[in-house]
Amino acid sequence: MYLQDKLSKKWLVAGIVSVCITAMSSCKNDPNEIRLLTTPRNLQEDKAKGVSFIYSERSHIKMRVYAKDFVRNGTGKRPYIDMNNELRMEFVNDSGIIEDILTADSSRYYEQQRDFIVWDSVRITTKKGEKLETDELIWNELAQKFFTEKPVVITTANEVLYGDGMEANSDFTWYRILRPKGSVQVDKGEVPQ
Repeated sequence: MYLQDKLSKKWLVAGIVSVCITAMSSCKNDPNEIRLLTTPRNLQEDKAKGVSFIYSERSHIKMRVYAKDFVRNGTGKRPYIDMNNELRMEFVNDSGIIEDILTADSSRYYEQQRDFIVWDSVRITTKKGEKLETDELIWNELAQKFFTEKPVVITTANEVLYGDGMEANSDFTWYRILRPKGSVQVDKGEVPQ
């Protein structure tokens, strides 16, 4: 009986060691997956989920920004910030009232050039209830202008305007469609230019 207990314990230990070795050898990391996670680009990026920012000037909130995904790469040739997946920007007046709302699926802000590009399902709703819809919109902070070369649809209280390309000032109180399409409503006695 004593010999049988010793043999059983040896087989038990051998079995445990065998299971451990098999388990350890099956836990391998794929080198390609590790390389993808540790590329220089990924190591240079700051990432976050569900972000919100408040931008203010002289103690007044000017804009609130919300996005599901945030990526900042500050060491690239052109440092950038991406805010993607349900981007929402609320432009606020000095009284704290939301005047305009911009929504889009994707965006990129080039920090040095101060250019902000939004694309995919871009929509701006103004305080007057006017709407701008386009596939891409660029904001140049230095020029204080929005512009696009893509097709646009502008909906006002009285009409719907179509065209290819547009430029506008920062609060959309002035805009110009570069290549208008369709009919345009004018007041009696007014001649369109």
